[in-house]
Amino acid sequence: MTQMFNPPHPGEILSDWIEGIRIMDFAEAIGVTRVTLSRILNGHASVTPDIAIRLEEALGTSREMWTGLQSSFDLWKEAQKPNRVHVVPVRRPEIGVLELVGA
Repeated sequence: MTQMFNPPHPGEILSDWIEGIRIMDFAEAIGVTRVTLSRILNGHASVTPDIAIRLEEALGTSREMWTGLQSSFDLWKEAQKPNRVHVVPVRRPEIGVLELVGA
């Protein structure tokens, strides 16, 4: 599976979407505090499913877009950690089609 190199935090994308709108005004429009929105915009807080739904309703985007951006960012960031635990690949024993359907 191909992964994006250093994907942007969704807050960076959101910042572009709301350019020209005061942070306080947009925070009020989506029902969060200015601090909460600022933390997202600055990459210090995640776009949660709740926030993704609010953004969908306010901007006409999809909630899946926002959660997908957050997931890509989180996975990339996790993969960059230098002390990741070494995992040994495990293969499942081959199961025949007849065994799988219970025949």
